[in-house]
Amino acid sequence: MNGVLVHRDVVVDAPQVPDQSQLVAWVAASLKAAGCDAGEVTVRVVDETEIAALNRTYRGQARATNVLSFAAEFPVATQPRYLGDVVISAPVVAREAREQDKPVEAHWAHLVVHGVLHLLGFDHALSEAAARMENLEREILAEFGYADPYA
Repeated sequence: MNGVLVHRDVVVDAPQVPDQSQLVAWVAASLKAAGCDAGEVTVRVVDETEIAALNRTYRGQARATNVLSFAAEFPVATQPRYLGDVVISAPVVAREAREQDKPVEAHWAHLVVHGVLHLLGFDHALSEAAARMENLEREILAEFGYADPYA
């Protein structure tokens, strides 16, 4: 897909962090599925301390989470269109994958897709919107051969 730029910012030493080509593929598939033809995204990989601080500051929740999305507020005409940042906690991803008995790579893919869809305005606060977002996630992940993350 043309016009997809992913900045990979790994600030924590963690095993099984996806490489650039995986991130680009997952972001590109998310953009395409959502009807967006181009975009620029930063994927920042952090530890539990940093994501807990971000979660507390921006969502008022004093705990570590797996993924946070911060949509850019630049004019739409900005080229390439900067969509925002997806921040993922590598230790949380690894722990959740073990606890949920799923492949770590599949969980990474799900969280990247989930985060990018949030940048594009998708939400899961209401049941109808959640169903739409989750169905789109399932479709995108199936393209890569990953199982339904909500099963």
